Amino acid sequence: MRSRSVITIVCTTVLAACVHINNDKPIFGDSEVAMVMRVANLGEVREGEVAREKAADASVREFATMMVTEHSAANSKAESELSKAEIVSADSTLSRQLDAESGTATENLRTLTGRNFDRAYMQRQIQVHQNVLNLIDSKLLPVVRKKIVKEQLNAMRTAVQQHLTRAQQTAAAIPAN
Repeated sequence: MRSRSVITIVCTTVLAACVHINNDKPIFGDSEVAMVMRVANLGEVREGEVAREKAADASVREFATMMVTEHSAANSKAESELSKAEIVSADSTLSRQLDAESGTATENLRTLTGRNFDRAYMQRQIQVHQNVLNLIDSKLLPVVRKKIVKEQLNAMRTAVQQHLTRAQQTAAAIPAN
C-alpha cells in the first residue's frame, strides 16, 4: 500500500510539473501572430509620426514618412485579409511587450532634439527592424498554420528587411555634427 502512495505522489508531482511548464509556455497561434504584426506596424507608425515632426535631417524625415505610409498600408492590408479569413487578433505577452517597448522608445525620442534625435531614431529603427526580423524567423513563422497568415507575415518580412537596409543607409549618412 505504501508503494502505491509513493507512486501516486510521484505521478501527481510530475503531472503538476508538466502543467506548470505548459502554463509558463505561451500558447501561440495565428491569432497571436496577427496581433504581433499589428502591434509592430502600429509601433512603427507611432514612432515615425514623432520623427516626421522632430527630425532635423531631411533624409530622416523622409524615412519617417516612409515608415508611417508603408506600415499604415501594410497594417490595413493585413487586417483586411485576416478579417476576410475570419482570423481575429489575440493579445499575447509578446504583443504587449512590443507595444510597451515602442511606447517607451517614443517617449524617449520626444525628449531629444536635432542630430541627437536623428541618431537615436535611426538607431531605434535599425534595432527594431532587426528584432522584428528575428521574431518573424524564430518565433512567428514556425507557429503559423493558416496560409493567409503566412502570406501576410512573409510580406511583412520582405518590407521589414527593406526598411532595415534603408535605415542602415540613412543612419550612415547622418552628419557627425
